Amino acid sequence: MKTLKRVFNTTRPYFASGGRLEKLHPLFDAIETVAFTPALTTTADAHVRDSLDLKRFMTFVIIALMPPFFYGIYNTGHQAAAASGMDLGIFSVVLLGARVVLPMLVVSYAVGLFWEILFASVRKHNISEGFLVTGLLFPMTLPPTTPLWQVAAGISFGVVIGKEIFGGTGRNILNPALTGRAFLFFAYPANMSGDRVWTAVQQTGQQAVDAVTAATPLALASLAASGASVSSILADGGYTFQRLFIGSIPGSIGETSALMILLGAVFLVLTGVGNYRIMVGGVLGVLAVAYPGYLVNLSSGGEAARMFSVHPVWHLVMGSFAFGIVYMATDPVSAPGMNLSRWIFGFAIGALTVMIRVFNPAYPEGVMLAILFMNIFAPLIDHFVIKARLRKRVPNV
Repeated sequence: MKTLKRVFNTTRPYFASGGRLEKLHPLFDAIETVAFTPALTTTADAHVRDSLDLKRFMTFVIIALMPPFFYGIYNTGHQAAAASGMDLGIFSVVLLGARVVLPMLVVSYAVGLFWEILFASVRKHNISEGFLVTGLLFPMTLPPTTPLWQVAAGISFGVVIGKEIFGGTGRNILNPALTGRAFLFFAYPANMSGDRVWTAVQQTGQQAVDAVTAATPLALASLAASGASVSSILADGGYTFQRLFIGSIPGSIGETSALMILLGAVFLVLTGVGNYRIMVGGVLGVLAVAYPGYLVNLSSGGEAARMFSVHPVWHLVMGSFAFGIVYMATDPVSAPGMNLSRWIFGFAIGALTVMIRVFNPAYPEGVMLAILFMNIFAPLIDHFVIKARLRKRVPNV
């Protein structure tokens, strides 16, 4: 470490103000702070003593993302190998999954980091560690068949339009990773929805899996005939609740395993990084809307909207609801800051997710739009909650 420290001390003058590489100072600072804790200290009031700084906060989020990320690599390889009749041994499956997922991750980080460095250099501020999370979250929201150029386009839109035009990390009103995902969904819907985009394309030996029809549970549910039991259709397709919970199904890279996401959620809550009120509120919102519809569907003999025939608990493990409510909705920048606001925010996301799934069969996955929609209303929710509190203290406010 002493040698590494000596290298940084020797090269620092080149990146300092007036140095030959002054414009690249944000990049130098980002690399240095990865290896060493910044030596900066506050010199004026007020002082806040807290062990959870931004770097540690983002590190905890990345650690929490590891269970669904590594399982996503395994499941991507497993789905591709099963579709092409290849060996399903764990080593070959993981290797196949890594060949699909890791290039997407590298492109996401490389392109996103380019924009981060560009804006940091122009604005003369340091690169925020927040991009480490965005660069990992974004490819995990994508189908494994997403072309790399679309990964680059999506992360560019998410970083530039979703964050930098608002002033950078801490000032954005929308979740950057979801913003990029929404851009790809509406710009290239054929690559982001349907039943032919979920099983990875990979040249393996003498076989090539190009585009395999492997409908997700939500796709099957949305295509069910009116009055048909979606639960029975899912069961006929081999999608049991246990399989959905574990995650051995086609889907976006990070969304399939509710079990792995639950492990990440527990870690976020125990470390104080993720707010449990948003997560629990989201679950309550799903059940509050899905249960009455489910009961109405039973009493009407299955004549209600087809997605209401799904048992409400299944909504929690189908699609990307679990991933969205744990990792996206809890983003402290785009979510509300008041505790009551967080309950309302999470509940509204869960309720909107079910309503979009039920009443818009063309777009059965609603959590992305639900989170982005509530991101816009988060400041307004905080405003009314604070105003209500002030009225209790000062009646005329």
